Amino acid sequence: MTPTRRKNFERLLTPRSIAVIGGRDAEVVIGECKRIGFDGVIWPVNPKREAICGIPCVATVGDLPGAPDAAFIAVPRDAAVETTRALRDIGAGGVVCYTAGFGEIDQAGRQAEEALINAAGDMALVGPNCYGVINFVNKSALWPFARGGECPGYGAAIITQSGMLSSDLTMSQRSFPFAYMISAGNQAVLGLEDYLEMLSDREEVRAIGLHVEGLRDIPKFCDAALKALEANRPVVVLKTGSSQIGSRLTESHTGSLSGTDELYQALFDRLGIIRVSSPAQMLETLKFICVAGVPVGPNVAGFTCSGGGATMLADHAEKTGLEFPQPSNEASLKLQSLLPATATVSNPLDYTTPIWGDAERVPPVMGALLAEQADASIIVQDFPLPGLDESKQYYLNDTLSFVAETQKAGVPAAVCSTLPENLDKETRDMLVAKGVAPMQGIGEAIEAMAGAVRFGQRRRSVLDNGGVEAYRLVPAPVHEQATLVDEWQSKAILKSAGISVPEGLLAGRDNAGEVAEQLAFPLTVKMVSNRLVHKTDVGAVKLNLNSAEAVREAVVQMAGEVGQRNPDGATDSFLLEQMVGPPVAELLVGVRCDLQFGLTMTLASGGVLVELLGDSATILLPANTHEINAALDRLKVGRIIDGYRGRPGGDRKALIEDLRRLAELAVNRQDQIAEIEINPLFVLANGICAVDAVIYKWGQEADTA
Repeated sequence: MTPTRRKNFERLLTPRSIAVIGGRDAEVVIGECKRIGFDGVIWPVNPKREAICGIPCVATVGDLPGAPDAAFIAVPRDAAVETTRALRDIGAGGVVCYTAGFGEIDQAGRQAEEALINAAGDMALVGPNCYGVINFVNKSALWPFARGGECPGYGAAIITQSGMLSSDLTMSQRSFPFAYMISAGNQAVLGLEDYLEMLSDREEVRAIGLHVEGLRDIPKFCDAALKALEANRPVVVLKTGSSQIGSRLTESHTGSLSGTDELYQALFDRLGIIRVSSPAQMLETLKFICVAGVPVGPNVAGFTCSGGGATMLADHAEKTGLEFPQPSNEASLKLQSLLPATATVSNPLDYTTPIWGDAERVPPVMGALLAEQADASIIVQDFPLPGLDESKQYYLNDTLSFVAETQKAGVPAAVCSTLPENLDKETRDMLVAKGVAPMQGIGEAIEAMAGAVRFGQRRRSVLDNGGVEAYRLVPAPVHEQATLVDEWQSKAILKSAGISVPEGLLAGRDNAGEVAEQLAFPLTVKMVSNRLVHKTDVGAVKLNLNSAEAVREAVVQMAGEVGQRNPDGATDSFLLEQMVGPPVAELLVGVRCDLQFGLTMTLASGGVLVELLGDSATILLPANTHEINAALDRLKVGRIIDGYRGRPGGDRKALIEDLRRLAELAVNRQDQIAEIEINPLFVLANGICAVDAVIYKWGQEADTA
């Protein structure tokens, strides 16, 4: 992003002059500018019309009275390229290219898109094949369709890769606080990462929503997201579709366990990005953050006037990590004195209908529960239909009591309807004005609060563990071919990095018995070959050998079996190792290089459980011990390592340290090592041990350790 283009983006975003080039679409854009309240000048450009929307036209861009801050282009493809060049030549700020038919269709379109990029120069170009840009704060709408949306002076910036979705979001009936809407289209010049980086500087932007189909520059996106994290601008992502990512996969388990979606999730986890599964959830999460704020912790005080509502709050929270801590003895006694006899003291609290709507009795009840150091609060209120106004005041009484008490407590708060439509616009707008989020749907509300809490926790973790600089990604070099290193060399590489491997020696068929005498029985014998990936499948592994004679017999038998099953992989070299264990737990640990995401580390339940359990977590490298520890916490096998149901635990401290060494090895030698897989990695009561290891090095022939 050049300084000139950044300045031009500011002109495009907050224009004082807009050129609209086209016919019918130009009419709509002018109408939307008028609807939103744009008070600058508009210059229509059309050689066939005298005026559009009552505004005189000029025939060409060259006839404009000045250089527009922003331009909207809705003309055929070739004309769009020439118009863009003409706008650049007169010093325009930025362009929204609504025109389609570029890189999204065919080779000719891709060539036209390259021409468009060249024509734009340092202008800020949005699109092509996009809807455009709406500035709800400063009132401009470079937008070719009727749209909704409102702004209380602040709000969320939303950037989408889908034009129709962006339009649909503006039509939502949720009192959503919009700041900006950008339909990114083909991202020929400006990409999602550019918008994210620039919008996180703006004070009126309290959160940023992204609709992502795929990311074109992962390290650049990472830098932009870290900037947003540092600036305390939560990012909420709706990830759809599947991008075609070329991953260099070998014949290992790691690739199948860390597919595209897992890598995106690892990226979002690293950056504190809140991932959602639907447009409604994205809007509700952004709304909660923008209006109410980010809670400092997971403890929530919940209020309902229904036992069913209280149960639904608790059930949804249990799946998200939010907590409804039960009142202390002191608070319970106070609540008992304030509540009707039919009420049960709990959190979430059903304060029951005898005091419902009572503006005198309800506030002390709410204050007593909120005094329990709540980090956030929520009340379930389904308002009556318009026309059923005789009861609305009772709902409002409880709502206003809740607002007042949460403001006294100083915690983010939400009024939530069970059904999305049961919160009318008048009430929603009143709540937004008071800084309380009007949430529509219990599940969406709880997910939104939980996402906000996770963002706050992640932000503190990043800032406390090296700051954003420690979390930047380093693009890893990827070469054309990777070659398997045999297990003897692989373990030598691991051992040189300080990673524990079994005691072992290399032997030939003729001296295997003598070499075995130098080790402590029982032993494992494996054929050493850089053409054998899964040794067990071809009989290249023998276990629990208790004598030198047993070792001699094993290597003879092994040579015969491998020679028959995989003659190209057979050798006269054998690795003799002391048996290790029994372990507390087995892990699979894999490090590989992805073309977009760089180096990744996958941790999973190891041994025979790899595919059966699907218990895995992927993190991006470089990673510190905090990241590794958090990944272990996400694994089911992590509970076994910690000592499940009173059983002895494993050496978690040693495990984390060796995994850190492995990550450091991969980063320091990323120009040499393509992939590492340890399966299993034994977690012992004292220490760990890489029992089996496979390493691939870049190049056609692997060197020694």
